[in-house]
Amino acid sequence: MAFKNTITINAEDKTIAQLKRIRGQVDGLIRMYQDERSCVEIAQQITAVRNSLARVSRDVLTGAANRCVNDREQKQLNSILKELLK
Repeated sequence: MAFKNTITINAEDKTIAQLKRIRGQVDGLIRMYQDERSCVEIAQQITAVRNSLARVSRDVLTGAANRCVNDREQKQLNSILKELLK
């Protein structure tokens, strides 16, 4: 049981770190916009933020779903998550 809690804490730490990194990306995006940087650079940063959010969303949804289901439901859940997170 303690091992599972350690894994959960590490996953939470990873998620918090990812979200803080995204916050930094968004702060950078705001500065770029205020500094009137090129549309191409701003678009690239927006894409980077969206990709980062997609990754953290996938990790959070997968982690939450895995905690809420039993082994029999796992295959069905994986299939559903795969479709949702395309």
